[in-house]
Amino acid sequence: MAKPVQVGDRLERLTCVSVGNPHAVVFCDRVEDLDLEKLGPLFEHHAIFPDRVNTEFVRVIDDHTLQMRVWERGSGETLACGTGACATTVAAVLNGYCPQGEPILVKLRGGDLTITYQADGTVMMTGPAEEVFQGEINL
Repeated sequence: MAKPVQVGDRLERLTCVSVGNPHAVVFCDRVEDLDLEKLGPLFEHHAIFPDRVNTEFVRVIDDHTLQMRVWERGSGETLACGTGACATTVAAVLNGYCPQGEPILVKLRGGDLTITYQADGTVMMTGPAEEVFQGEINL
């Protein structure tokens, strides 16, 4: 469940989820207009996360659709994050935005993923796999 945390000059409600790596999920009304270059580091380097944290900024479109932007620790904003989409769906279920055991569409800038958080705690992710780079290196 979401807990209030002071982040910079803002009081944010964070839902923290670990899916093998740490995530702080923030539900908000708009995600497209957020200044992640400013906000992201405030979350990533917050004192309550001594090893830093990935942060998802999420708008609930409806009970089966979420829009997400992500700030990944050490990388900045990225177009997609599978563990972030999983953590976001778990947080959405825990906070009563989405039903458990049903597929939830998570819309990311890099493409859509479908996540199901099952009653036994299993999180399933499905989505397209595409080759985005090819290269060679001479050793």
